[in-house]
Amino acid sequence: MPSLPRIRIVSFVLLAAAAFTALQNWAFFRHLHQALSTLDHVNAGFVLSVPVFLVALLNLLLIPLSTRGLVKPLFAVLFIVGAMTSYSAFHYGTVFDRGMVQNIIETHSAEVWSYLTADAVIWVLLTGVLPATLLCLVHIEYPRTWWQGLLLRLGAMLVSVLVISLVALGFYQDYASVGRNNPQLKDEILPAAFVINTLKHVHRHYLSTPPVFEHIALDATRAHRAGMKPTLFLLVIGETARAQNFGMNGYARDTTPYTRAAGDVIAFQHVTSCGTATAVSVPCMLSRMTRAEFNDVKARNSDSLLDILHRTGIDIYWKDNDDGCKGACARVPNHTVTEAEHPDLCDGECLDMVLLRGLEEQIDRMKGDRMLVLHLIGSHGPTYFKRYPPEFRRFVPDCPRSDIENCSREALVNSYDNTIVYTDYVVSQLIQMLRRYSSHFDTGLLYLSDHGESLGESGVYLHGVPYPLAPKEQTHIPMQLWLSPALMASRQIDRTCLQQAARTGQFSQDNLFPSLLGLWDVRTSVYDPALDLFRPCRPAQKLLDDPETRGISP
Repeated sequence: MPSLPRIRIVSFVLLAAAAFTALQNWAFFRHLHQALSTLDHVNAGFVLSVPVFLVALLNLLLIPLSTRGLVKPLFAVLFIVGAMTSYSAFHYGTVFDRGMVQNIIETHSAEVWSYLTADAVIWVLLTGVLPATLLCLVHIEYPRTWWQGLLLRLGAMLVSVLVISLVALGFYQDYASVGRNNPQLKDEILPAAFVINTLKHVHRHYLSTPPVFEHIALDATRAHRAGMKPTLFLLVIGETARAQNFGMNGYARDTTPYTRAAGDVIAFQHVTSCGTATAVSVPCMLSRMTRAEFNDVKARNSDSLLDILHRTGIDIYWKDNDDGCKGACARVPNHTVTEAEHPDLCDGECLDMVLLRGLEEQIDRMKGDRMLVLHLIGSHGPTYFKRYPPEFRRFVPDCPRSDIENCSREALVNSYDNTIVYTDYVVSQLIQMLRRYSSHFDTGLLYLSDHGESLGESGVYLHGVPYPLAPKEQTHIPMQLWLSPALMASRQIDRTCLQQAARTGQFSQDNLFPSLLGLWDVRTSVYDPALDLFRPCRPAQKLLDDPETRGISP
């Protein structure tokens, strides 16, 4: 196979940096254009300097990696992986910060395949595979000695630093202003952002010495009521459901007909998530840490809510139809459903009704007070059409494809709304099951989503935008509560008070940990009564714990 012309190593790296800038940063330049279009005056010199700045920056980062034998395979991988990430960034608005990198690494293979489309393949072939092939054909000339190579590379890096410094100093006010008002731009520079944040994740999770596992709430005790029925409680964790599309939250469509028909489901109107991706929200909501202080490494190396409840004698079981519990259920019995177990409900991924299969048998095998956590696949995109069976195709036309940006707005929303209706049906079936157990148990169910979803608003799709920049569509989540009359009575909960709180109170996933401790009457030093959403509606509990009446915590 003929090779391309010879090129010196420093020139080769500079050419690669220019190619990365041109081929993989379309999302960056689009975002920059949007930011500049809002300004009254734009410095033309600043605009022209940005590509120069990016090329110099990428050149600076790539030069140390340009050793003989490494440069070609490494750059080829960067072109292909960068093409994949740039497609997602441009079409879905994905930002590859450390949280998104963690979410990608922890994503199962079936979800990865759902993003495979003809457009994506063409994009990767043209902007990734083609340049990777061309660079493999180039004959690179290296300096004769190692010290000459070192000096040459140091010189190239020095020139890059000089260019970056001159550009930054020449247009300091512009760079400072745009960067300060658009902080996510730095995480849109590809492939640098993806590589740097991947290295940070690997170092933090795999190369750093993990902290000593912390057992918390070792003082936890639980009040046992003599002669009372045991309690059976379901915590249902939804996936990618946003509150704006829930009928019981005021949405124009009745996407929650089944729980509405139940008549006694309480819908909380103002609830926010801990994160914008499962990898953050699930361990966060089950951790004693609030969103403001959450640390994923610390969460994985300390007891979760499930550990504490299990230690007080509650039989715990986690059943998963999504992406795992992210460590929160690692020390309690758990099971992830598979296609082999239920081929009639699965096609690569399973419909959520699969979680009810064998559920009553599992409950019957458990002892005493019981809590089951069911993790739904819910409304996970982009293949929304795979989340509901044909009979739940209520809103048409829908969007039966994964390249959702090519669907009409109407079809995309129709597909998403169909997923909400199906989730509502699954939750209603769980409530019906709990009613059947009401003669032997005090029963209850709490449903809340892990995070929301963007459906093309402002050109953003899916989820995972860094929390400080995330639109409300990704952070405003639904939460529904159903408690049997017997459970309400045994916990002395004022239903009218709870309904009022659900309408007007401001809540978040921070409330879950203390609220379930309170609902199970667990006494421990880590219990925060100010975040227990039930406590203001349990007059007897308020008097027992603290004579001062506290309002609902924002």
